[in-house]
Amino acid sequence: MAENTADNIFVWEGSDRKGAKVKGETNGSSASLVKAELRRQGIKPIKVRKKPKPLFGGKTGKKITPADISVFTRQLSTMMSAGVPLVQSFEIAGRGNENPRMQELLLTIKSDIESGSTLAESLAKHSYYFDELFCNLVQAGEHAGILEDLLDKIATYKEKVESIKGKIKKALFYPTAIIVVAFIITAILLIFVIPEFAKIFTTFGADLPALTLFVVGASDFFSEYWYLIFGGLLGAGYAFVEGKKRSVKFNHFLQRLSLKLPIIGPLLKKAAIARFSRTLSTMFAAGVPLVEAMNSVAGAAGNIIFSTAILKMRDEISTGQQLNISMRASNLFPNMVVQMVAIGEEAGSIDSMLAKVADIYEQEVDDAVDAMSSLMEPLIMVVLGVLIGGMVVAMYLPIFKLGAVV
Repeated sequence: MAENTADNIFVWEGSDRKGAKVKGETNGSSASLVKAELRRQGIKPIKVRKKPKPLFGGKTGKKITPADISVFTRQLSTMMSAGVPLVQSFEIAGRGNENPRMQELLLTIKSDIESGSTLAESLAKHSYYFDELFCNLVQAGEHAGILEDLLDKIATYKEKVESIKGKIKKALFYPTAIIVVAFIITAILLIFVIPEFAKIFTTFGADLPALTLFVVGASDFFSEYWYLIFGGLLGAGYAFVEGKKRSVKFNHFLQRLSLKLPIIGPLLKKAAIARFSRTLSTMFAAGVPLVEAMNSVAGAAGNIIFSTAILKMRDEISTGQQLNISMRASNLFPNMVVQMVAIGEEAGSIDSMLAKVADIYEQEVDDAVDAMSSLMEPLIMVVLGVLIGGMVVAMYLPIFKLGAVV
């Protein structure tokens, strides 16, 4: 029971790459998206149906976030390194978690382990929270007898990825905040303030300046059609959110578009390169074969352009092509990254070289976000100053003109 709310939990059955039957529960917006996610993980879905709601309800609590999984992974790594048995570690982490949903998830996994399932098998039943990468690394750790070391690597990887995601969200938040604040203030002035000035201007009996006429006309239009404007914006926002949740094609379109945007595009590309390098480094260091690792790397790329290119690189590598040559052919990776990978391949230290690449690009993302944040305050002042100042000037121009005549 990976999630307590049945509204977005789907129970599924299918077969893995080896033909073995598997089943589990996955959080998703629709059955089609759940099927797409299962196929991405190498599972052929046979049955996918929405989980029925419990008759008398269930526990309440906030949803489980990737940050929750990251914190739990670090806790599990720490406890197992300290010699705490696996089942007891889940018991401690589960009972001590403040989120009822996370608590139930961990205790469910603990029950699966007690019934004889491996940790990787138990986690794979909750693929919405523990992706293919996570499960593959855990499986590699169990087979090699180095689960504690692999959990530490997974915890570090999760922390790095969540840090990058947080920085990207921070970078996107400020422009959005500027637009929203500017729109609200402008709407208030146009609906409530400008009409009062317009009533005064009707008594002047003189021609108004062009800027004043423009602002008064905008105010009239906004006052008359405000319900259409706000309704249209809310409808567009709702359609955007629903499309993003339910349509794979719409998501792919947004991901392609995002890389072409000025300022934001280069930042997202650096984040994707950092994620690619960090993921491949972690899997390669865990002993996962390169071709097999590329499947998980493609899933963790976070952008359809990079995912498609990585899958193509995987196919080329499987025929004997070197990784650095495939990377160069994709035209997505800077020359410095390709050269560092080439050196790593020559020296037999590709995992450490990719880790260095990830460090470099994570720092570049960090610096870029800090630079954007430092520019936002003056930008907010300029945008709001032009909008509000322009309307104030437009309203006082006729008064200044009347004063000059008198």
